[in-house]
Amino acid sequence: MVIFIGIALYFLIMEVLGLTDKLYLRLFNAVIVLYGANRTIKENFRDGNTEYLNNMLSSFKTCVIGIVVSVAALIVYVHIRGGEPYLARLSDGFLFVGGKPKVNEYCIGLLFEGIASSVVGCILLMQYWHGKVVKPRPHHH
Repeated sequence: MVIFIGIALYFLIMEVLGLTDKLYLRLFNAVIVLYGANRTIKENFRDGNTEYLNNMLSSFKTCVIGIVVSVAALIVYVHIRGGEPYLARLSDGFLFVGGKPKVNEYCIGLLFEGIASSVVGCILLMQYWHGKVVKPRPHHH
């Protein structure tokens, strides 16, 4: 939910400021997604779950859920705002689809872009967390 709320708020702020057509500002979406993934890993470690693969999958699942919900919300939002004419303002410089993408093409491209960056990001986060030492809780006898 943190990822969805973060991306939605960021997008709406960019919309109000008239900056949704700036491709380089979309890179901040990755920061929001990785924040959510890092938060999941941190909570797992706090709960004593330090197993590498479990944390990797847990953080990736967090990313995918956040991305899927965000893309679904974007589809609804684009249709509310006028569909493909509105989308034409967002899609300048879009990486995966040339020309004038349809709403579904654009959103599928965003989905793949988000998932690919999540894979890389989760691997990097796990390398960071792999080096962390979890202090054992003291046992009282």
